Amino acid sequence: MKDKAALPKSMQKALDSYRRFLRLERGLAGNSVLSYLHDLQRYAEYLISEQHSTFQEAKSETIRNFLALLHELGMSSGSRARYSSSIKSLYGFLCSVEEGLENPAELIELPRGGRALPEALTIEQVNALLEQPDTGTSAGVRDRSILETLYACGLRVSELCALKQRDILWDAEIIRVFGKGSKERIVPIGHSALEWIQRYQRDVRHLFVSQQATDDVLYLNQRGGKLSRMSVWNIVHRSAVSAQLSVDVHPHTLRHSFATHLIEGGADLRAVQEMLGHADISTTQIYTHLDRAYISAVHKTFHPRS
Repeated sequence: MKDKAALPKSMQKALDSYRRFLRLERGLAGNSVLSYLHDLQRYAEYLISEQHSTFQEAKSETIRNFLALLHELGMSSGSRARYSSSIKSLYGFLCSVEEGLENPAELIELPRGGRALPEALTIEQVNALLEQPDTGTSAGVRDRSILETLYACGLRVSELCALKQRDILWDAEIIRVFGKGSKERIVPIGHSALEWIQRYQRDVRHLFVSQQATDDVLYLNQRGGKLSRMSVWNIVHRSAVSAQLSVDVHPHTLRHSFATHLIEGGADLRAVQEMLGHADISTTQIYTHLDRAYISAVHKTFHPRS
């Protein structure tokens, strides 16, 4: 997330009032107040990116999407719990001073440290998501290629943003991925994703290139620079909304779906571990709740778009 930015007057006024409340009525120390305000500044910047100009415009889904973004950006459950607590405290204050305001944070649960079952999309939902970008535009071709690659390879969003053109090994139909700690791994990539990458490179990528050096980065933003994780999150979120999916979707959802669909097809857990870049097999074992015997009979191939 970006550095501190100027906020709309209504948001700044709310934070100033909340600051006085923390200092004068709750008697919190200066560092504690700064911690609250730091979190809420970042939350406010997210609301602005979602076209909101007041805290009161946010809904429960807005807050959940923000916390999901923090998770996608690699924030620990403890830090996300702190953000959640800050947001809950702010809305509790706003409801106490503004009669009739509904509290959108009331039912938001604090993030837990344990592993929850990942929420995966169905194959039909994935297909609907992938088809949303307008491929009659240069940005639409890029976005379709991004969605296809995320799902085809189960990449973390940071890995996708760092992907270089030279990391695509066309003849072998694999890509080189540099994950956590710059650890390299090899991941197969299906025909569908390769075709969209080829179309993006051939027809579109040069339109994004500017005078700044691209360092061979595959996916570029409108200014010719490396795509940010927030940009990818927005691409996925926008496509999910357009597809009218009833579940909360972010880039990690496609990673979960990738792994789930492989296991559903009968793939070996160790192979999935390697493709995901999990150092510990126990991390991958969260996917073993699936009924392997039933699903293996339904799917003839490991991945529906390979």
